[in-house]
Amino acid sequence: MAWLKQKSPFIVVSSVLGLVMALFIIVPIFGALTYSTGGLQNALASSVVTNAIFMSFYCALLATLFIFVFGIPFAYVLSKYEFPGKKAVDSLVDLPILIPHNAAGLALLVVLGRAYPIGSFLNSFGITFQDTIFGIVAAMAFVSCPFMIRSAQEAFSAVNPAMERTARSLGATNFKVFVHVTFPLALRGILTGCLLTWARAVAEFGAVVVLAEFPLTAPVLLYNLSSTGGLSVELAVTGLLILLAIVILVIFRIATSKPARPAY
Repeated sequence: MAWLKQKSPFIVVSSVLGLVMALFIIVPIFGALTYSTGGLQNALASSVVTNAIFMSFYCALLATLFIFVFGIPFAYVLSKYEFPGKKAVDSLVDLPILIPHNAAGLALLVVLGRAYPIGSFLNSFGITFQDTIFGIVAAMAFVSCPFMIRSAQEAFSAVNPAMERTARSLGATNFKVFVHVTFPLALRGILTGCLLTWARAVAEFGAVVVLAEFPLTAPVLLYNLSSTGGLSVELAVTGLLILLAIVILVIFRIATSKPARPAY
């Protein structure tokens, strides 16, 4: 191995510590998969399990699309322009990560709940967040939005400003520069943000269970099974979720293996 050939104590210690970290990640996942194999078939055959997993994936996708539409322009402005109060606004982006997620659910509840002004107003138009898909998506989007915004912000900041200035000097509008130069060059970072956002949304429990316990998502189902179904049933659902996550991760890595190029 290269780190052994260098005979550097720092490299050796770093490699050993890195190995411990890797094992810390791999061993629990491998253990969960090992002990779940016996119940995977039953988990797949259960409509309750498959519906909960589908609900998690579907709502996480909707949350990711919502954050993409509103968060990408926000990240672009944060990365490219200065304005009064920018530091305060930029700091607030990370707040959903720092707030305990059940507290985040309560914060959303007092805004979107039927007993509160905004929630009551929306309810008059048939838009209800408590125990509906709207509520699940709102909870997922709130706790996951920093991942999308930060990834896109970093990707936009990494784009060479000279390329954007050149496009403008050739007569391109700001919108055309964004569409044909900035966005394609930042696409890999944005796609990474999409994956992180979606994955975080799928795993969300605290905010979802407070605002919209039903319809069941996979994390909420796992919580319910902990008191009724037993460890073997929980492990089967956990193993199924891990396998699906691995498949999705592999597909994503293949799809983003080639660097994006500006469209000009």
